[in-house]
Amino acid sequence: MLRTRFCDTFGVRHPIVQGGMQWVGRAELVSAVAESGALGMLTALTQPTPEALGAEIDRCRERTDHPFGVNLTILPSINPPPYDEYRRAIIESGVRIVETAGANPAEHIPEFHAAGVKVLHKCTSVRHAVKAQEAGVDAVSIDGFECAGHPGEDDVPGLVLIPAAAERLSIPMVACGGFADARGLVSALALGADGITMGTRFLCTREAPVHRRIKEAVVAASERETELIFRPLRNTARVASNSVSREVVGILDDGGSFEDVRDLVAGARGRAVFEQGDPEHGIWSSGMVQGLIHDIPSVAEVVDRIVTGARETITERLARVVPA
Repeated sequence: MLRTRFCDTFGVRHPIVQGGMQWVGRAELVSAVAESGALGMLTALTQPTPEALGAEIDRCRERTDHPFGVNLTILPSINPPPYDEYRRAIIESGVRIVETAGANPAEHIPEFHAAGVKVLHKCTSVRHAVKAQEAGVDAVSIDGFECAGHPGEDDVPGLVLIPAAAERLSIPMVACGGFADARGLVSALALGADGITMGTRFLCTREAPVHRRIKEAVVAASERETELIFRPLRNTARVASNSVSREVVGILDDGGSFEDVRDLVAGARGRAVFEQGDPEHGIWSSGMVQGLIHDIPSVAEVVDRIVTGARETITERLARVVPA
């Protein structure tokens, strides 16, 4: 077993986190991650209302008595979700771990901490990680440029971003973006992280509530088959490369506005991809790490492989590099 201060802070056996994924972070997946000894995250905004989130938390509790958390992504919007109500639903449900992402979490931290909830904040830059630490979060997740979803606008890959953040932080830090196996965990620990967060690898497991054809598309894809959409809008997102994402890139590169691609990137279309299994129907997130994913195992198999492989790499392969 590998134990880091992240494990001690959040009460989990393994320094591995299943990141919040829209439409994917549901009870089936999260409970399986919790049962494996890693930290699973329900995705709050996958649920249409705070009341529905409370019901999903209950459904997850029926499946596991191990710790799990809830991801609350806070983004600017013309018609923003009722974030305060989602926050209260999390607290009233008795969940004791929250992953915040998007906007500065400072206004939410006092109420979470008053209720005994630990806060893990997702960042895409060192400066934002330092700001989150100053705001009082309990740990940060630092996203390298390789990640699925929003990598920020600095384009700094994990090999530089992780140690740069480690030099500035005193709280636990988990690394995100490009992780899928034991080699990734060992490298993250060597670079100064206290664990890893994975999204695409957990998406491609048997328990993930995603159509089998989408998982097979991830397995078939290489590391080069993603697109960076919304770059001209300074809201970059990494998604799977398909006819829709390539069309979005082309329209915006030619000077188009968000209104010109609104229908193409609609969340309902992305949800239908996962539910119906047509990878060309809409936009869906996948990281460059898809090039390292070659199968669709159970969550327990993924976590066991990573932990066992990491321990063997550290105690056997790397030990041989150091002369006795």
